[in-house]
Amino acid sequence: MGGDEELTMAVKALKLGAKVRELRIKNRYTLQDLAVKTGLSKPFLSQIENDHVVPPIATLLKLARALNVSLSYFFQDETTTQKISITRRNERIRIERRPHHEREGAVSYIYESLETKKRDKHMEPFYVEFPPISVEEMNFTAHEGEEFLYILEGKVEFRSIDRIEVLEEGDSIYLDSSISHAFRCIGDQPAKAVAVIWSKP
Repeated sequence: MGGDEELTMAVKALKLGAKVRELRIKNRYTLQDLAVKTGLSKPFLSQIENDHVVPPIATLLKLARALNVSLSYFFQDETTTQKISITRRNERIRIERRPHHEREGAVSYIYESLETKKRDKHMEPFYVEFPPISVEEMNFTAHEGEEFLYILEGKVEFRSIDRIEVLEEGDSIYLDSSISHAFRCIGDQPAKAVAVIWSKP
């Protein structure tokens, strides 16, 4: 299986590109309209719609806000209105970018949604793996809402404009995600974490 096929298999399984395009058309937005609303470039949006790039969670949050849906919309095939929702391990879909794919705005970590069925959630839980990267490769993001990260394994460096913290196994961080921030693994093996994101409605 080639790199591009591996890259896009999970994205196609979620139909991320098709969902973005369908919502854009439903809202009667051109790519230019969506670019203005999200601050993302037209070529990057086109790559997302055509499943050529894996969007990071912060990008999906911007798209969800601009397209008037919740973040959970992008991770659901079936939805439930029940008060209890269980997502089995084999129901999670792994989203990752292959290391040799360096594209504008591409995801620099691996993530899986830990809840794939409940509609209109207030929180979005994710399992995240951070590969070892250099400081220069860190991708700073900011989005409305709050974020919680609990380190399961390894060491993660958190950076904001004026702060650097190293988080180890068992440590956690809670932040206002409207501040520009980034994470990276420091060490030889990927760091693993659980992240919970709340986006303001």
